[in-house]
Amino acid sequence: MSAEGARLNLLVLYSDDVEACREFYEGMGLDFAREKHEAGPEHYSARLADGCVLELYPARGRGPSQPLRIGLTVARGSVRDRRLLAAGSLLRDPDGRAVALAVA
Repeated sequence: MSAEGARLNLLVLYSDDVEACREFYEGMGLDFAREKHEAGPEHYSARLADGCVLELYPARGRGPSQPLRIGLTVARGSVRDRRLLAAGSLLRDPDGRAVALAVA
């Protein structure tokens, strides 16, 4: 079944350690901005190349979003943490989520 015209525009990850999670994804070359909307919690937001927004929020008792597998394709030159390249294509973020990393 096709969802023609549909695309992902937002992915929110809840984390017990937002700073560690931010550092992990920044190691892949993502750039996060700190945000806070009205009475909501401080969190981080990154806009991906296709326009999708990835947000990292504190779990605050929710627990991390598991089980969940995320697939990200990043440019080799944008990877800041070279250990991620050596770790292989299936990684775990600080909350234990599976992250399939493809490097183009």
